[in-house]
Order: sequence, then structure tokens, then C-alpha cells
Amino acid sequence: MKIFKHLEWFLKKEKKAYITGIILLIFVAILDLIPPKVIGITVDLIEQGELSRNVLSKWIVILFMIAIVLYISRFFWRSLIFGASLRLARHFRNELYKHYTVMSPSFYQKYRTGDLMAHATNDIQAVQQTVGVGILTLVDSLALGGFVLLTMAITINWKLTLICLVPMPFLAYATNFYSSLIHKRFAIAQEAFSTLNDKVLESINGIKVIKSIGQEEEDCIHFNEKSEGVVQKNLSVARIDALYDPTIYLVVSISLLLAIGFGSAYVNEGEMTIGQLISFTTYLGYLIWPMLAFGWLFNIVERGRASYDRIQSILAEVSEVNLNEHETTTIEFGEIDINIDNFSYSNSNSFCLNNINLHIKSGNTLGIAGRTGSGKTTLIKLLLRQFKLKDGNILINGNDFNKFNLNSLRESLSYVPQDNFLFSASIYENIAFAKPDASKDEIERVAKIANIHDDILELENGYNTIVGERGVSLSGGQKQRISIARALLLDANLLLLDDCLSAVDARTEEKILNSLKKERSGKTTIIVSHRMSAIQHSDEIVVLEDGKIIEKGNHSTLISNNSWYKNMFEKQQLEVLSEGGEDKWIN
Repeated sequence: MKIFKHLEWFLKKEKKAYITGIILLIFVAILDLIPPKVIGITVDLIEQGELSRNVLSKWIVILFMIAIVLYISRFFWRSLIFGASLRLARHFRNELYKHYTVMSPSFYQKYRTGDLMAHATNDIQAVQQTVGVGILTLVDSLALGGFVLLTMAITINWKLTLICLVPMPFLAYATNFYSSLIHKRFAIAQEAFSTLNDKVLESINGIKVIKSIGQEEEDCIHFNEKSEGVVQKNLSVARIDALYDPTIYLVVSISLLLAIGFGSAYVNEGEMTIGQLISFTTYLGYLIWPMLAFGWLFNIVERGRASYDRIQSILAEVSEVNLNEHETTTIEFGEIDINIDNFSYSNSNSFCLNNINLHIKSGNTLGIAGRTGSGKTTLIKLLLRQFKLKDGNILINGNDFNKFNLNSLRESLSYVPQDNFLFSASIYENIAFAKPDASKDEIERVAKIANIHDDILELENGYNTIVGERGVSLSGGQKQRISIARALLLDANLLLLDDCLSAVDARTEEKILNSLKKERSGKTTIIVSHRMSAIQHSDEIVVLEDGKIIEKGNHSTLISNNSWYKNMFEKQQLEVLSEGGEDKWIN
């Protein structure tokens, strides 16, 4: 029952709902005791030949009134207790979602998306059951079971009651043993579900790749294997769960045999009437539910505890980057100094960046080139403060950017990542995402700068076109340009473009860069690109290799050297010429 201790704060918060609901539950348990007593009295009256129509009518009316009161009481306790459990589920959903939004990228490298989704669905549901159905079964089993035993002992025969309780210690031992097994196996089953969830998400997101290389059958086989694993692990839980009811019915059956055997003897000896024996056996039947409920309670509690532990382990994760909620919130980008002694990811033993020293003048454009894996994107992520820089610093107008409020920092710049993520909404809503109150003229202006306006107008529904999940209905180039338009809408003093022109043709790239140069005059821009043509007009260009700067200067300076930049620029120029200068869409 440790989980109730962990959730004590919530039970106190919702004490009004729970106290009222529990009082109604106890009231229902007391009213439930009356019908068996009435049955016993009626049987004795029939045996004695004293049952009249008026007496029978009186008892029928009483039972009918009890049924009405039970109906109303059960409605309200369900609304109160289950309503409170839904509020707990809402609390944990909100906490998890908020937690997910503030965690740094290293958190998402550690946990799979499907696993995080499972925490926010199955695990929360299990905890919700604990403070809903769990509270119900706890109170109802104790109240009804306790009242039934007291009624049997006080109003009928205390000796027979004690005799019927003889098998109960066995039931207590069995349920405790089953509960420990349930806790272990349910945790394993939840892990298996998380793995399956992640597999489904991964396959759906990668369905184009799967189909393009003809791996549908292999993927289905892989899915079936994971699905079978989930089934087997849940069956191991179900096998233990299936032991509760037979054990309880076995104990009740033994108690019933004892009641009939000893009760018949007491009737023959004159200690009990037949009506009392019938009432006693009826009450004994009432004990089936409390026993089932108690067994069910252990099941629910152990599932809830396993899921609660999983949720708490996620919430206990601390973001690698401090939000600095109370630090400087006013940010004006001017000169930027980047001084990185070295940097490596937490899961890597090698440095991703070494001895990076850059000074970016206010309003200048910096181009960053280099092979794949040279550290270009890592540098951008550090500027976004997605990771903590321990050895070195980044200064904005001479101020350490770690002192700035993180949300304010990110709101003061615009960023277009390599992976151009679009939401399942209209093109208009995707562009306006960073500025929901933007006017139509503003949206169209940035779309024209990103050279996507004409493409949008050619679509059947124009700006109201729904792009589908992750922009599935658009080409790669279109998604990139919509992402650029979204970033431009903020009109930030610092714009970060991380290889976001790779899927557009050379002519379109040139139009976008010319528009950006005109639009962002006097504002700082950092462009990461594999294409030298995208950065050749930058005020300064740096070339990275193995996390180090191997070249630095403007285009003219770098092209005059027999270097990587010159060789790559000439190679790419030849590729364009060999293709006849044709513009191409890369979808």
C-alpha cells in the first residue's frame, strides 16, 4: 500500500470528494445488510404461519425505498471518487507533457518516443485506477466485509462466524504472494508495451523507406515478434491474476461448507432458526465480493505502484540545461564571441568540438562548411543552448549567454533545423506557428522571401492546404521553404540556418539567399551548408573537420588557397555544369 503514501498529497487535496464518497460507500454497505435480514425474518414468519399481506407489503416497500436510496448513493460516490481519479490522471499528463517540453536533447537520446508515450498513457491509466477503483475496492471490501461479519456475529451466531473465518489466513497469505508476483511481472509487461509502441511509431514514420526498399514483409515479421512478446508477458501477468478468483471462491466455498455443516447442527440444537441460517449463508455470499475486491485491490495497487515508479523515474530526470527562470530576460543580439575549449556529448568519449574561437560582428553573415560529422550542427545546438557547455563560453555583447533566461534566449532568435518538421495542420498555421496572431500579409511576405508563395497558390486550397503528418503531402524542398518562412516570421536579430537548403535547386537557392540578404540587412545570420554556393557570399566562412576549424576567411581568401573549401567549391561547380544548369527538385 506504499503507493497511497506516495499519493497522500493528492488524497489530501481531494479530501472533500474522497471523504464524501467514502461516507456514501459505507452508507451503501450498511443498507446492503438489510435485504438478507428481511429474507431471514420473512422465512421465519412463513415457517410460523404468521406472514400476512400487510407485513409482506411493508417489507416490499422498505426494500423498494432502499433500492432507490442505493441507486442515488452509488451514482454520487462513483462521480466523486472516479472524478477525483480522472483529475489525478490529468495532473500526471500535464506534468509529463511539461517535463517533456523542458528536457534537453540528451533526454530524448536516452528514452525512446514510444516509451515516453507509454508513460503518458498506460502508466497513467494504471495509477488512475489505483486512486479510483483501488479506493473503491479498499473501502468497499473493508466496510462491507466488516459490517457483514459484525452482523453475522452479533445478530445471528458469533461461534458460527468464527468457524467460518478459519480459512481466511490462507487467503491473506495467497493474495500477498500473488501481489508480489504481479508487481514484478506487470513492470516487465509495461516495458514490453513501450517497446511495441516505439516500434509502431518508428515504422509509421519510416513507412516510405520501408516500402521503397521492399521491407514490408520483414517489418511485419519484426512487429509480430514484438507483439508476441507483449502477449506473452501480459499472459504471465494474467496467469497470476487468474489465481485470485479461484482462490477466493475456494476459501468461500470452504466457509460455506462449514456454515452449512455447523449451522445445521445449531438449528437441530435450537441455537438458530432456519431463517437465521438462511440469512447467515446469504451474508456469507456477501463476503464473496469483499474478498474478490480485496484480491482485486492488491492487483490494482501493484500495477499502479509499478507504473507510478516508472512515471517518477521519468519526472526525476533533470534537464542538462538550466532554464535560469530568474536570470536576465531582455536579450539584444549584437557581437557574438564563441570560445569552446572542447565539447563532447554525454554518451561519447571523444570530443565533438575542439578549440573553436569565433567572433561574429553584429549584422554579419557567418557560413559554416565541412564534411558530415565535422561538428557543424553541434555548434548550432550549443548556440541554441540545447546542451551545456562546460569547457568554454559563448558571449553575447560580452555577456555569458548562460546567464540569460533560456526561453527568452530562444524567443530572441530564429532557427531552421536540418529536419524540417511540419505539423498536421494547414500551411498557414505551420508558418504562423511561432507567431499565431500574424496577419495574412505578414504570412505571405515571408512566404515570398522563402520563394514558396507561388507554390502554395498552385495548391487546390492554397494556404489552407492541410500538409498531413510531418508534411507528408509536400516535397522536401517545399517543406524546407515553409520552415524558412516560419523562422523569418519572427524577424529575429539572429537567424540560424542548419543545412536547410539542401532540397532546393540552385536557382531557387540563389533567389532565397538574395531575398534573405536584402531582408536581413543589419541582422546576424549563421548558415550551415554542404553547398558552397549557399555560403560563398558570407562575410566570413569557417570550415570544420573533426570538430576543429581548419579554414577561416571570406570566399575570395579561401578560394585562393589550395584547400578543402576550394576543392569542394570547384567540384560542386562542375556538378552543376555537368547537369546542364538545370533546376531540380529533390523530393
